[in-house]
Amino acid sequence: MAWLEYLLPLIFLFPLAAMAVIVVALRNLHDARVSSPFDAHPLRGPGQALRDRLDNAFAGLFLDGALGPIVVLAPMVYGMGRMLFADSQNWLEWSLYGGLSTALVLICCLRLIRDFQRIRRLKLGLACELAVGQELQRLVRPETHPFFIFHDIPADTYTIDHVAVTPHGVFVIETRARIQPLDARGVPQSQVAVEPNRLRFPGWSERKPLLKTRQATTWLHQWLSRECGTEVPVVGILALPGWNIESREAPVDIQVVDGDRLADLITQTRLAPLPDELHEHINQALMRRGTHLLPAHIAGPSL
Repeated sequence: MAWLEYLLPLIFLFPLAAMAVIVVALRNLHDARVSSPFDAHPLRGPGQALRDRLDNAFAGLFLDGALGPIVVLAPMVYGMGRMLFADSQNWLEWSLYGGLSTALVLICCLRLIRDFQRIRRLKLGLACELAVGQELQRLVRPETHPFFIFHDIPADTYTIDHVAVTPHGVFVIETRARIQPLDARGVPQSQVAVEPNRLRFPGWSERKPLLKTRQATTWLHQWLSRECGTEVPVVGILALPGWNIESREAPVDIQVVDGDRLADLITQTRLAPLPDELHEHINQALMRRGTHLLPAHIAGPSL
């Protein structure tokens, strides 16, 4: 029967299929997420959202790197099986198998390049998140000066990178990582001009970072005001670690900084004094909002 010539070669694909099943089963072998020993909730630290995305990116790289050769070999293995069972050799058919394997090699290479670029961007973003989080740790003060830092606060459809609760206001800190382009001499261009509604980087401009910071600030102000039953002063800060900020035309509602002296900026910026009761209410509201968060307690009642 002629159809057996096409069905029987599938036997040679069973070992490849078994290897593919093992690879898929092991895709989450590297998972750095940990859970609390008290309530089994996932613990979240600075840049946790980026850590999770980086874990997923490494899992994707593992799948593409391990499944790629298996998928590429499948047409060739099937074709060799066809050669054993076929009565005559059809070179057009063998060319089809070879062309299909070549196309799969190209697709696999493109996916690996995409995974590498994605991991590179995520690692840069995580490095900036950790740098800003480390700078915020400098807010440590005595008991009479309570500062609280929360990381990765979930909003409606996104997460807020950092929230600092101080005795004189609440600060939303958004972090953005951008690769500095090189000039003709190979020197990084690190100057960014801040305008009311956009950032002018060397060679391109962006509006989304300022828009996202305003969106997060507005959302947190409205949400805290509802939760606390009174107006809560909230201001937004956009941190661009490693960049030189030109702020002559900077907006008045958002402060754009390089993150180097972020702790001093938050300490010296006085929005409005927060009574102790309101200060505690804000902290409790943020804790309820992110029950899975790992807050950085900086001098004050234990969280």
